[in-house]
Amino acid sequence: MSPTWLQSLRLGVKSLMLQKMRSALAATGIFIGTTTVIWLVAIGEGVSYKAQQQIMELGATNIIIRSVEPQSSDNQSERVKSYGILRDDYRRMLSNIPSITRAVPIREVSRECLVAGRTAKVNLVGSTIDYKELNGLQVARGRWLSEQDGRGNVIVLADQTAKRLFPTENPIGKKIGVESDVYTVIGQTKARAASAAIGGSLAARDYAFDAYIPIETFHHRVGDQIMTRVGEGRGFDFVGEIVQLTQITLTVPTMQEVDETAAIVERLLRRYHPEEDYAVVIPKELLRQAERTRAMFNMLLVVIAGISLLVGGIGIMNIMLATVTERTREIGIRRALGAKRDDIIQQFITETLVLTGGGGLLGVAFGMMCGPIFRTARTVISSLNPDLLPPITHTIEPRIAIWSIILSIVISLGVGLIFGVYPARRAAHMNPIEALRHE
Repeated sequence: MSPTWLQSLRLGVKSLMLQKMRSALAATGIFIGTTTVIWLVAIGEGVSYKAQQQIMELGATNIIIRSVEPQSSDNQSERVKSYGILRDDYRRMLSNIPSITRAVPIREVSRECLVAGRTAKVNLVGSTIDYKELNGLQVARGRWLSEQDGRGNVIVLADQTAKRLFPTENPIGKKIGVESDVYTVIGQTKARAASAAIGGSLAARDYAFDAYIPIETFHHRVGDQIMTRVGEGRGFDFVGEIVQLTQITLTVPTMQEVDETAAIVERLLRRYHPEEDYAVVIPKELLRQAERTRAMFNMLLVVIAGISLLVGGIGIMNIMLATVTERTREIGIRRALGAKRDDIIQQFITETLVLTGGGGLLGVAFGMMCGPIFRTARTVISSLNPDLLPPITHTIEPRIAIWSIILSIVISLGVGLIFGVYPARRAAHMNPIEALRHE
């Protein structure tokens, strides 16, 4: 720093100390603005993070691979069609893609359940224990499938399935017939709203009339070949399909890994499937929505915080204009003693930067305390009135963003520079003779 600037800094600090209350009030505007930037961005980042977590729970990091019947003419004439993803495909994905954190294979088919003369048409789903978490299912009674069930004849009923088969009874422990097999009911899930191409589902999915069994049990009891009767009367016939897995849902740690992992999956499938009897789907709309949510939060909060700093800057300009008026005689004396206009401008801009810089640094220090203050305020309010805050408030944690600290300091100094130029130029362009006459 040059001697001229050092001298201007000393003079600026000395001048500001002569009006301590006014200087403190001016700096308070920048202090509040800077703190607001950091706090709003921190809380916004916390809300945005929570929103993105919810979007991820909807399946933003899922890759869905589903069996699709090919449209080739050769296959149309076959009485029993064989197509779709294989158990070997599932094993290859697990061994070749280390980024996978969860892999859920399923096989499903429509079946009729029977108990005590009551019947229910259900979607019989064979899967693993991770299916419940993947699709957001909750157990109302009994338990979910476990590793210990192995190939056991156990079944978990969806809410409406259980109510249709057992309208007045507790289904746990009861026996039900599914085609020619008998299963023991071990659990019942809570009612689950239908999904629309989210979670572990490719298309709209209604969970009301599901029934869940271990996938090994499905393979052992139901098998890969499903025969269906078509036609009426004596003209009926049977057609069938051989499908090992209906769908595989892969989960990766972050949204950034979805596209790359999906590309690897497609390369693996192309190598072992001459026909395209599969579909690889990634939730691009959810990925885009997550990015849009983050961008909108940041844009909104920075605009709000920027307005706070703008208001603080206008306050400082008002203070500096008042200071120029009060120090008119001082400016005239300095000009008469040989001070140049640049020297006057430099002094007043220095004073403005001292005010904004000091307020900005205090605002940063206070802004870093956002987390503890937010949690303390939440605890105090909850203790006074537990119903005052919405439940989601208790799951949000502020997340300090480094860029918000840098931005707030840059903006505070920029505000000081911009709003300090006009008062400084006004002081510098005073007529020295008129300034000396000022009382």
